Amino acid sequence: MKTFPIPTFLAILAGFILISCDQSTDNQLQIEGLQESVEIIRDEWGVNHIYAQNQHDLFFAQGYAAAKDRLFQFEIWRRQATGTVAEILGERELKRDIGTRLFKYRGDLETELNHYHEDGEEIINAYTQGVNAYITEILATPDKLPIEFKILNILPEKWTPDVVISRHQGLLGNIGEELEIGQAVAKLGVEKTKDLYWFHPKDPDIKIDPAINQDLLTDEILALYRAYRRPVRFEPEDVLPEYRSSDGGNSIASLAEDNDAAFSIGSNNWVVSGELMQDGNTYMANDPHRTIAIPSLRYMVHLVAPGWNVIGGGEPEIPGISIGHNEYGAWGLTVFETDGEDLYAYELNPENPNQYLYKGAWEDMNVITETIKVKGQDEVLVDLFYTRHGPVTLIDSVNNKAYAVRCAWLEPGGSPYLASLRMDQAKTWEEFREACNYSHIPGENMIWADKNGNIGWQSVGIAPIRRNYSGLVPVPGDGRYEWDGFLPIIEKPNTFNPSTGFFASANQNITPDDYEHWDAIGFTWADPYRGERVEEVLSADKKLSMDDMKALQVDYLSIPARSLVPLLSDISLTGKASEAREMLSKWDFRLEPNSVEAAIYVSWENEIRNLAAAKFIPEEGKDIISSIQLHRIMDWIFAPDGRFGSNPALGRDQFLSEAFTKGIAILEETLGEDINNWQYGQEKFKHTYMAHGLGGVVNQELKAKLDVGPFPRGGNSYTPGSTGGNNRQSSGASFRMIVNTGDWDAAVATNGPGQSGDPESPFYSNLFEPWAIDQYFPVYYSKEKIETAAVDRKVLNPKK
Repeated sequence: MKTFPIPTFLAILAGFILISCDQSTDNQLQIEGLQESVEIIRDEWGVNHIYAQNQHDLFFAQGYAAAKDRLFQFEIWRRQATGTVAEILGERELKRDIGTRLFKYRGDLETELNHYHEDGEEIINAYTQGVNAYITEILATPDKLPIEFKILNILPEKWTPDVVISRHQGLLGNIGEELEIGQAVAKLGVEKTKDLYWFHPKDPDIKIDPAINQDLLTDEILALYRAYRRPVRFEPEDVLPEYRSSDGGNSIASLAEDNDAAFSIGSNNWVVSGELMQDGNTYMANDPHRTIAIPSLRYMVHLVAPGWNVIGGGEPEIPGISIGHNEYGAWGLTVFETDGEDLYAYELNPENPNQYLYKGAWEDMNVITETIKVKGQDEVLVDLFYTRHGPVTLIDSVNNKAYAVRCAWLEPGGSPYLASLRMDQAKTWEEFREACNYSHIPGENMIWADKNGNIGWQSVGIAPIRRNYSGLVPVPGDGRYEWDGFLPIIEKPNTFNPSTGFFASANQNITPDDYEHWDAIGFTWADPYRGERVEEVLSADKKLSMDDMKALQVDYLSIPARSLVPLLSDISLTGKASEAREMLSKWDFRLEPNSVEAAIYVSWENEIRNLAAAKFIPEEGKDIISSIQLHRIMDWIFAPDGRFGSNPALGRDQFLSEAFTKGIAILEETLGEDINNWQYGQEKFKHTYMAHGLGGVVNQELKAKLDVGPFPRGGNSYTPGSTGGNNRQSSGASFRMIVNTGDWDAAVATNGPGQSGDPESPFYSNLFEPWAIDQYFPVYYSKEKIETAAVDRKVLNPKK
């Protein structure tokens, strides 16, 4: 967990760049649209420090620099946001484009832009102007476009503000889970469904209203929604022949989030009072867990202008900083369960299928017609239908039914993370909390630590109030199930300077027992183990340091392992299984790379989950529910009941024995007979490999240039150092940040694999290996320190 020095080869490169920039005019650029000169200093880790003389130029330069680093990612984002993917990838993406346009924000754009900041319209317009300035510049020399554009034979196109405010890649709600629970209730009944899901802290009502035909609750209802939300995938036919893989290739997830992986997405954050720290300063630590991708999901930048001095990370396509610090305080985020979506089912008028029944009368749907360009065929005209509740995802004319999704995120302010613009200028806890009032999406635990010694937590997110239903299953759209407005964000759970001296969240339920507004709080949360481990470390009776903060972010101690392994002592095992159990007897429960014990345990834990799903999910529900949360299974294991047979304790032990024996057999089959070769973190068992979206469909030479890895990893979904639950890490914290509010230059971060999305850039993968081995780099804030690490300097001047 050490801060890594710049590699020698990069140090040489850095010196060369500085010399060449100082001796040439290449660092003086003329840019149309600027009002005054802007200086951009790039440090040796690839972070741009932008110094502007006014607000407009600051965000213009942020857009310009980000587009230059991430142009292909920007183009894919733009096409996802505008529903124009089929234009380059053909008919298979038509459903996506229809879904995108169906769920497009269609309110007043000025109101929307100014929700995020009092100068939101100016800021977002300046940002898009900067993006477009770079696109204009690069189109003048198209041979210099990143290789992806040549592979696909496309060009980048200009941005508009509505691209920035797109919701397509946000963590939006639980609509997929809602349909799944409804299907489970239809097949298994209420009680069995409640048994298999872990609903808490209250017992929600998941009965389905008799007005809904449960037999019609099919996956097709959300097909357009899911198409809109899924990652872009490339196929061999998308690639020009000279770049194509000779073996046909395979499609790989592109530069986008897999939003359906609900339980693989998480985050950790904490703030610590100076009373618990060796140096007496407050600290903020945050590591959001999202899809591991190349280029990285987050993009770091430093923004300096009158009224602005903020540094940290955010989505590259969005102005501002969502996780970081200014000169007053630091902040971070994790997901807080917020149900901002509902699925409505309607009766249609048999005489007019464009009408639905609402409060005893037929209402007309609104209809918008869109034209979609499709590669290789004629344009397609589509009609988009809307009820009073929202976009209609399916019209079932055979059964006279229709289904619509009500989305709180289609209210003004529903663009993910943009409200951070207000947080970026907060000077006090009170100002930060006021800024939180505008953070509608996603539902988050926002934390704050400031240089005056204060720490605080405010949960955010637009929260519909449901007075008479849970929001966990589809409901009729006939007027009996309506939202009673939204809970003011300031009334969501919060704390300020807690007596514990710290606050931490890891997506588990941290809502106080005495909280009053439960009708605006969700019922499904992450497993508690990451959060329990973080609290365990922070509440230990010792003074903490920056090194302790780093160690905790990448901590691989497994609380489930610590609970489950002792149960093996009373279980009868033979052969290799008995030998493997003996190895666990002195283990420290840490899922470290190269650890044989970690491999044995994780293989067992995996089989516990697989066996639980096989034994406890009824056959008629297996095509609906694919897995059971580990905490639910642990509840059953430590309080065995009739599901394990007439002798629950014996049946439980037989269950654990069967899972352990199966786990050992898998290790032997996969890694060989020699138990010493069963090491966690190898390519066949727990590694990271970042595959570019085009890596699977291009030739080997290009693939080697685009993809990064492999590299060993430790941990799993239940350790603070979260690396997901699969052998090739697909989720986790590619971005981490720790801030000491008493010394802004002491902040550290990771952002694998690098700041740039251009494979030709030295900043494309320079952060990959340090990230993979849990090292950090310094995030300098003062101009003096930044100058010592500068490798490039550009001055953007107004074009005259």
